Amino acid sequence: MSSSVPSKTYRINVPCTSANIGPGFDVCGIALSKSLSLKVTIPTEQPTSSEEATLPKIIYTGLDSDNVPLSPYKNLLTRVALYVLRSHGISTFPSGVLIEAHNEIPFGRGLGSSGAAVIAGVLLGDLLGNLKLDKGRLLDFALMVERHPDNVTAALMGGFIGSYLRELDSKDTLAASIPLSEVLPEFPPDAGPQWGKNPPLPPKGIGHFIRFNWAKEIKAIAVSPRFELPTAKARGVLPDSYVKKDLIFNLQRLAVLTTALGRSPPDPELIFDAMADKIHQPYRASLIPGLPEILANFTPTSHPGLLGICLSGAGPTILALATHNFDSIAGEIERIFGQNGIEVDWSLLEVDERGSTVEEI
Repeated sequence: MSSSVPSKTYRINVPCTSANIGPGFDVCGIALSKSLSLKVTIPTEQPTSSEEATLPKIIYTGLDSDNVPLSPYKNLLTRVALYVLRSHGISTFPSGVLIEAHNEIPFGRGLGSSGAAVIAGVLLGDLLGNLKLDKGRLLDFALMVERHPDNVTAALMGGFIGSYLRELDSKDTLAASIPLSEVLPEFPPDAGPQWGKNPPLPPKGIGHFIRFNWAKEIKAIAVSPRFELPTAKARGVLPDSYVKKDLIFNLQRLAVLTTALGRSPPDPELIFDAMADKIHQPYRASLIPGLPEILANFTPTSHPGLLGICLSGAGPTILALATHNFDSIAGEIERIFGQNGIEVDWSLLEVDERGSTVEEI
């Protein structure tokens, strides 16, 4: 963009997330201190030269940047933004927009990379269209793209969140029946100006949520194996139905966990038992070498400072909640993965209470 064109610059920041947190399958999520950030430069006057009157230019840096398509019609960020714009009668992007994205969230590791991209895209569309949508309506648009509310709600709102997607009634049948592949196909066959001209509008109030308290002493250790586990594959191993005792097991623990994680000082024995799960982790163990041993051998007694341990989202990242001894806990998880021939990266993360932000810079 020419320096002679007046412009404004904004920063969009979206935190990564961890979903499920043990028994809270498709219910709970926490926002954590890695992020996807966008620096968005928007001309304040219509560019006059043909070179500047273009589709958005996308520059992408950070983790997995080599795997990101930079065409505005194929990049998830700009596809979601265009969906939001066209849902408000704005058929094209503003001219001359520059989007500089920097990503800290590994793809396909269970830390909400796609959810963060969807939220960033919704916020980008709101910004480019000067729509000034409230957070509830922003969430509606995100849930039209990503139908599981745990990651996107935590990313947008921040903190420790419980959420659900309301049942759509008969008047919303069209919206309820449209899957992601039709709203935003991964590789649109008609990727170009004519794509998605008349998108389905989200009903109002699709998602509902509540923010739980989070004890300030609790940090999150995210240990990420260096391989991707597609969510579709991780969901594919789950059964279509469950026995009653397993459902009761999870419901009992979830009822305790949502309060226990907010109490200070944290109770290690209570939290550890409350983070147990029988709904998704046992079925995904075959996809993640070392997971059964990790879940079986870590306790607050064997590893002081540990509060609980679980899969992050669909995996393969392991999330360990702890108050101290972070290095030794992470090192032991790394050792077990290493015995299974798997290299890992790990980070000590804080809970992000702010959630997603848009600021002029």
